[in-house]
Amino acid sequence: MSDKNRVVIFDTTLRDGEQSPGATMSHEEKLEIASLLDEMGVDIIEAGFPIASEGDFAAVSAIARQARNAVVCGLARAQIPDIDRCWEAVRHAKRPRIHTFIGTSPLHRAIPNLDMDQMAERIEQTVTHARNLCDNVQWSPMDATRTEHDYLCRVVEIAIRAGATTINIPDTVGYTAPRESAALIRMLLERVPGADTVVFATHCHNDLGMATANALAAVEAGARQIECTINGLGERAGNTALEEVVMALKVRHDIMPFDTGIDTTKIIGISRRVAQVSGFPVQFNKAIVGKNAFLHESGIHQDGVLKNVETFEIMRPADIGLNETNIAMGKHSGRAALRAKLSDLGYDVGDNQLKDIFVRFKALADRKKEVYDEDIVALVQDASANTGDDFLQVKHLRVVCGSDGQSADLTMIVDGQEKTVHATGDGPVDACFRAVKQIFPHTAMLKLYQVHAVTEGTDAQATVSVRMEEDGRIVNGQASDTDTILASVKAYVGALNHLIVRRTRAGRDGKEISMYSH
Repeated sequence: MSDKNRVVIFDTTLRDGEQSPGATMSHEEKLEIASLLDEMGVDIIEAGFPIASEGDFAAVSAIARQARNAVVCGLARAQIPDIDRCWEAVRHAKRPRIHTFIGTSPLHRAIPNLDMDQMAERIEQTVTHARNLCDNVQWSPMDATRTEHDYLCRVVEIAIRAGATTINIPDTVGYTAPRESAALIRMLLERVPGADTVVFATHCHNDLGMATANALAAVEAGARQIECTINGLGERAGNTALEEVVMALKVRHDIMPFDTGIDTTKIIGISRRVAQVSGFPVQFNKAIVGKNAFLHESGIHQDGVLKNVETFEIMRPADIGLNETNIAMGKHSGRAALRAKLSDLGYDVGDNQLKDIFVRFKALADRKKEVYDEDIVALVQDASANTGDDFLQVKHLRVVCGSDGQSADLTMIVDGQEKTVHATGDGPVDACFRAVKQIFPHTAMLKLYQVHAVTEGTDAQATVSVRMEEDGRIVNGQASDTDTILASVKAYVGALNHLIVRRTRAGRDGKEISMYSH
């Protein structure tokens, strides 16, 4: 396959994905996700927006130093201080990139109050400055799909002349459709002088549910870089999903003869990890990585699959890292079997982590007849989300429910000290959350409380997700247990532990800045 058919995968999970309300990741989580992206073959990692905060700068800088193969990119507005700060963060990468942008549609031009000529001058100045710092510069006309075509051609030509090596065409608000997405790329390639010397990229949002289709249409028209995120994470309805475009190009190579460098067997592992650290669970019917993506319940479907799997499956589970195994897990299973099962599920754990998960596994196996793969995934996620080093830890919980009311007796460890309270509420979960608040007073508002069963049956584990907000800071907590109430308390306390970390970081970093502030 020639280079002209090679599609570059630009992952922006750590930048655009993290901008999704409630999806903020810790410094350590960002480094972990970046490492997983690098290992799976992502060409470019957009690691963050360095000038937004000290925390963002530190994460981008650390990712730049750790990346082995991927280009590490930082985002910068069309302002000299932004670009300088971005370069300072990415300069230590083996392959750094500066990505600078400005909104070019009439609606976006009105925000900085620039006319067409003033904006054109700003673009020339800032792209030139970025290119003087770095030989790999990407430029984006934000809201390109609602920008006048003549003006879009004009500013793209200016950016190319100023030294941009990649021109990204963002569908910032998910407004376009596949035919229009393709036509826009063709128009730019035909009309803009120098277009044949740069890479054109596509960045699609999913507001109308067409992000993947729009991205693939742009590639067929000549774009050779797709901007995407794991699980389609992103603002509003999300971004183009990496797993969808990569697997679409792999499965339908007959009509889309394009290649990527992605190791698709790592998809399910990173999908699960991003879902955990972001607090955004993957919907069951999500393409490629959803729980039901390879399940068949209809009798006709089941019969067909049993006779020939290709009757109703266009790809194999193993293609994305879902491996079939004949190891049945239960209370008699040993540590070696658990390690093998974890490896099959895409988890490479150290000895200390395995020890912790094994203890949790044995406790679960004593309460359940059968331990499913989904149960083990939940154990891994729970073990990493709730550690013995947390400021707040749940030690003992007793809940009384009845027609006369609900009450909770809760014992917690707070910074090493044990505290016990009794609380009542409108329901068992309310009583427990009131008890936590008595032990650790706070002003955070509960924005989301979500419960879903990990497997079938009355002995199924419940995974509880909690989202809280305090002073504009949004945090998530997640926990799993066969006791739904206990899982709820663990998730609530987990969110509070994240909030404590965010309070400390906010005090150190200062407030985040707007994409449009000067």
